[in-house]
Amino acid sequence: MRMSLLRSASQHLRRHRCDYSSSSSATASPERKVAILGAAGGIGQPLALLMKLNPLVSSLSLYDIAATPGVAADVSHINTRALVKGFVGDDQLGEALEGADLVIIPAGVPRKPGMTRDDLFKINAGIVKGLCTAIARHCPNALVNMISNPVNSTVPIAAEVFKKAGTYDEKKLFGVTTLDVVRAKTFYAGKANVPVTGVNVPVVGGHAGITILPLFSQATPASNALSHEDLVALTKRTQDGGTEVVEAKAGKGSATLSMAYAGAVFGDACLKGLNGVPDIIECSFVQSTVTELPFFASKVRLGKSGVEEVLGLGELSALEKEGLESLKGELLSSIEKGVKFAQES
Repeated sequence: MRMSLLRSASQHLRRHRCDYSSSSSATASPERKVAILGAAGGIGQPLALLMKLNPLVSSLSLYDIAATPGVAADVSHINTRALVKGFVGDDQLGEALEGADLVIIPAGVPRKPGMTRDDLFKINAGIVKGLCTAIARHCPNALVNMISNPVNSTVPIAAEVFKKAGTYDEKKLFGVTTLDVVRAKTFYAGKANVPVTGVNVPVVGGHAGITILPLFSQATPASNALSHEDLVALTKRTQDGGTEVVEAKAGKGSATLSMAYAGAVFGDACLKGLNGVPDIIECSFVQSTVTELPFFASKVRLGKSGVEEVLGLGELSALEKEGLESLKGELLSSIEKGVKFAQES
């Protein structure tokens, strides 16, 4: 039963661009160390499990402020390639990061009912700043995947920390917006009545509320069955996907499992890029000149140095052009808030 579940999980990941067969076999793959910061949390634990299943990972470093030794012991018993070590507390953070090729950061508190973005920002901004200071010191060349919310602000915070340390490389810093893409694909497939495994929907902008802009006009396979009202509703549902989960969990949790899956998908894409697999394209919130905003989520081609190319938006529908203009003010404000926090604190 356990092995059949493992095979099922691996098969599903392959269907969602985690196609391990497209790269070299596990034994021939380069040694790759992945560090997860916040590995004992609601996102961190399932993310640790999923990264342990990835044969591209040779070393899996799990860090948190508490409970990580237990998580590491549990995950380490799984008979896959990665060697697992757990680290706990500030004293062990440096060792957790040393030699990492990829750092994934789901650390911080989740959003709770009644919590404003300001509340979330005040707590998570300080956590992210501290972790990024350690990254700059112990693994300055690692790719950094930021999951900690609000991503629209935490990515600029990370950039400022790295700039101050003299280690900033815009090609290596990513805001993980993959969950928006995952949701857009799922919701579109359900409404258009097409198999979800063959669907692709780019999502651009940011990673909160109206800054999330799914480009359903570019969805494949294309569908003529969706009305303007359908597209408006799909856009709104994608933007409010996080709230939908928080409310469904009645205040006792947020989108942890789907976020872990999305984080594993994007982490796998980054590892493939590092290993030289061609044509790895995912959406991500990165430093960008696609718009006048300094950071923006769009399609990104991944390679051996991280971002190989930031791709343009393509042709937009009237609805999407309107959404693009509407999101810019809020997204810029969030970016500036992150920059200000990093520079003043």
